[in-house]
Amino acid sequence: MKELQYDAAVIGGGAAGMAAALELEAQGFSCALIDREDHLGGILMQCIHNGFGLHEFSEELTGPEFAERFIERVIKSKIAVYLDTTVTRFEQNKSSQVKELYCVSPTGAVKIKTRAVLLAMGCRERNRGNVRIPGSRPAGIYTAGLAQRLVNIEGYIPGREVVIIGSGDIGLIMARRMSWVGCKVKAVVEIMPYPAGLTRNIVQCLNDYNIPLYLSSQTTGVFGNDRVEGIEVTPMTNGVLTPEKSFRIDCDTVLLSVGLVPENELSRAAGVELNSVTNGPLVDSSLMTNIDGVFASGNVLHVHDLVDWVCEESRRAGHYAASWLRGEHPSLQINTKAGAHVRYVNPARLAPDRENIIYMRSMIVKNDAVLELRLGDKVIKSKKERHVQPSEMISFKLGPKDFEGAQLNSDSVLEFSVN
Repeated sequence: MKELQYDAAVIGGGAAGMAAALELEAQGFSCALIDREDHLGGILMQCIHNGFGLHEFSEELTGPEFAERFIERVIKSKIAVYLDTTVTRFEQNKSSQVKELYCVSPTGAVKIKTRAVLLAMGCRERNRGNVRIPGSRPAGIYTAGLAQRLVNIEGYIPGREVVIIGSGDIGLIMARRMSWVGCKVKAVVEIMPYPAGLTRNIVQCLNDYNIPLYLSSQTTGVFGNDRVEGIEVTPMTNGVLTPEKSFRIDCDTVLLSVGLVPENELSRAAGVELNSVTNGPLVDSSLMTNIDGVFASGNVLHVHDLVDWVCEESRRAGHYAASWLRGEHPSLQINTKAGAHVRYVNPARLAPDRENIIYMRSMIVKNDAVLELRLGDKVIKSKKERHVQPSEMISFKLGPKDFEGAQLNSDSVLEFSVN
C-alpha cells in the first residue's frame, strides 16, 4: 500500500473542504484534499440557479460559478488534491497523535498519515424509506437532488406532471426548474404548518409560478404499478389527520424534498461522538470533535441555509486546525445548551476569552422574537430578532465582553432560548 504524509487531510472537496484546505495552506501547513468524485465543487456543480455568493463575494453567482472561484484558488495552491478517491476508514495510531486514512482510488490503495483531519463530507437527502410514505412502489419517485442532477447534468427530464413532497429549499428550486423545462408542477405538499425552505424561495419558486403549497398536509398514499399515477394527500387539523378531507393529485413523477442528513458514517465508525439532534459531530469552540485533531465544518456538522456560511465556518475550522497543529488550545471552554423553543446550538462548547460564532435554529415561527442567553439565573445577553422560523438559521457573535464579571468554570452552562 502506498503511504503519503501531510500535516492535515481534508475529507470532502466541496465548498467546505476547499475553504478549510485553503486556510490551512495559507497558514503554512501541507494539506491533502480528498474527494470521491472526479471533480471538485461537490453539489454546487449541479446547482445552476443563481443566489450564491452574495455574502462571500458580494455578487450573485450560480453554483458552478461559486465553486469555480474556489477551484481556481486550490489549483494555484500547493494543496495535494486526490479525486476519485474514497476514504474507507480512518483511525488514530495508539502510540502517537498520527491519524491514518485508508483510501481507495483507480490507481490502488493509499494510506495517508496526518496529524489533523477535517471532516467536510457534506450531507445527503432523506428518501422515501426515511419518511415511510405508504402505497405501491412504482417508478417515477426521486429525491429532489437526484432529479436536479438528471436535469442539470445528465440532460434528462424525469417526468411531465410533478408533485413535490416536502418544502425544503432544493424541492422549491426544483419546482421552478421543472416549470422551466415545460413540466406541470401540480403541488408542493408539506406536513408542517409552515414552509421548510427560505422565504425567498417560496416567493421566487412557488408564488411566481402559481404552484400550490399545501401546508399541514401529509402524503398518505402513492398510486400506480409500473409508473406513478398519483398520490393521496390528507390535511391535518391540530396535528391530527382528517381522512374525510383526503384528496388525490394525479401525476407521473414525485420528487422528495424531506430533509438532509449529515454524511457521518465515516465519522461514526472512527469514534466521533454525534449530536442526536443534528446527526453531525459534537464540536467545541475550535470546531474540534471528541477526538483530538479531528475537526468538522459545513453541512457534515449541521445543515446550513447558505453556502456562504459553510465557507465562513470552514475557514474557521481550518484556522483552528492550524492553531491546534501549533500546539495552541483554549484555556477554558464552557457548555452550551438548547433551551426553550431552540432546536440546537452549535458549537457544543465555547471559549469565553475569544470571539465565538454561534449557530442555532428556532423551533417556532414568531415575529419580534427575543433571543435570550442565560448563565444560571442571570441573563448575560438578549437580542431582538425581527422574525424567526425553523428554516432560517440564527447566527451571532459572543466575545469576552459578554462574559465580563461572570464566574465561569468548565462546568458552566450557557442556555439559549427564544421567546
